[in-house]
Amino acid sequence: MDLGLYRIFLLALADTINPCALAVFILFLVGIASVDTRGKKVLRSGASFVSAVFICYFIYGLIIIKFWQLVQLLTQVRLTIYIILGFVALALGFLHLKDFFWYKSGGFATEMPTGWRVKVKKMMLGIASPKGAFAIGAFVTLFLMPCTMGPYLIAGGILSVLALVKTIPWLIVYNIIFILPLYCIVLAVYFGFKKIEDVAGWKDRNIKRLHLIVAIIMLFIGAWILRDVFFIF
Repeated sequence: MDLGLYRIFLLALADTINPCALAVFILFLVGIASVDTRGKKVLRSGASFVSAVFICYFIYGLIIIKFWQLVQLLTQVRLTIYIILGFVALALGFLHLKDFFWYKSGGFATEMPTGWRVKVKKMMLGIASPKGAFAIGAFVTLFLMPCTMGPYLIAGGILSVLALVKTIPWLIVYNIIFILPLYCIVLAVYFGFKKIEDVAGWKDRNIKRLHLIVAIIMLFIGAWILRDVFFIF
C-alpha cells in the first residue's frame, strides 16, 4: 500500500500538470476577468469553479473504482487488468512524448480537441456569478475527461483492490493534488502576483516541457506496474 500511495501521488501529479487542464482553467480565468476587471469575482468564482471540478472528479473516481471492481468480480482477471493498466500508462506516456518532440495543438488523449475549445471559451465568457461558475465547472469536467481520465483510470484500477469506502481517503488525496495548482493560480491572479495573460503565456511557453514531464511520469508508472505483474508470474 505504501508503493500504491507513491503511484497515486505520481498519477495525480501527471493529471494536474496536464496541459489540457491548465488550458481550460486559463480560459475560465479569462472569462471571469472579462466580467469583473477589478478581480473581486476571481477569488469567489475561481474557488467555486475548482470546487465543482473536485466534487465531480471525486464522484467519477468512485464510479471508475466500482467499474473495475465489477469487472474483476465478473471475470476474475485481475492480473490481466493490471497488464492492461500498465500498457495504457505506457501508451499515454508515448503520446505525451510525441507531443514533446512533434507538438501539435489538440493532440489525441493529451489535449482538448481543438474544435471543443471555442465552445468552452463561450461558456467561460458567460460566467456571471459563483453559482454560475460552479455549474460551468461541473459541466466542463465532461470536456476534460478525454484528456485527463487516463491517469485517473489507472489510479482507479490500482485502488479497486480496496473496499469502496476505503478508497475515499485516496480519492481525496488524489483530487486535492489535482486541483491545488488551480487554486494557486486563482490566488496568484487575485492578489496581483500574476496577470492572467502571464499565466497563459507561461503555459504556452512551457507546453512541450509539461508534456515531457507527464510522459516521464506515465512511462515510469507503466513500467512499474508491468514489472510488478511479471514479478508475480
